[in-house]
Amino acid sequence: MALPIIETPKYKLTLPSTDTIIQFRPFLVKEEKVLMIAMESNENKEIISATKEILKACTFDKIDVNKLPLFDIEYIFLQIRSKSVGEVSKFKILCPDDKETYVDVELDLTEVNVQIDDEHNNNVLIDENKKLGIVFNYPTLEMTQAGFDVENIDADSLFNIMSNTIDYIYEGDKIYPSKDSTKEELKTFIESLPQKTFEKIRIFFDTMPQLRHEIEIENPKTKVKSKITLRGIKDFFQ
Repeated sequence: MALPIIETPKYKLTLPSTDTIIQFRPFLVKEEKVLMIAMESNENKEIISATKEILKACTFDKIDVNKLPLFDIEYIFLQIRSKSVGEVSKFKILCPDDKETYVDVELDLTEVNVQIDDEHNNNVLIDENKKLGIVFNYPTLEMTQAGFDVENIDADSLFNIMSNTIDYIYEGDKIYPSKDSTKEELKTFIESLPQKTFEKIRIFFDTMPQLRHEIEIENPKTKVKSKITLRGIKDFFQ
């Protein structure tokens, strides 16, 4: 006798980067198992691979998960998770005042959104007179899988990430797509930039759109209240 077919509900969300509406469904038991095994492995490559597999399946293979900005990926995953196992996430947070007491937190995931800084601009002007500048893309899941730590950008990694996120360089009406240049050419170009421009680029990375939410907690021992900012997908599923 054939077993009954379980209908999976479909939902819609709007991608923060493009305002494009896409459909998604909750993940199934088999997909949750894949994710749990990956998380238990503590291997970054395994976790990324599982995330890609689940996102592709749950969005009906309609998006290129390798090319989407990381903040889109995090937002999609958050929406899928909220419809799969519940819209309230429960976890513990360390109180910053004594750095030893943990408090239980319940967070409504429907209230969490991608935040965009007012100072953010992916068009970095180098020379106003020459109309010379750089337009950047955002770091992607593909970059993370290649070994780039885009969550903890230091001085050493910044140069590599910069060369891999340049969309194009322009001078007046002339456009120089990064795909037409070698990595060495891009590296040489970046190293020749004025220090002021480098600081502008740093601001671009520091102010990138991010899954972010602020909550207030109270230490039950000291009664001290603290505001905590949760950033990125890991903070919401501790």
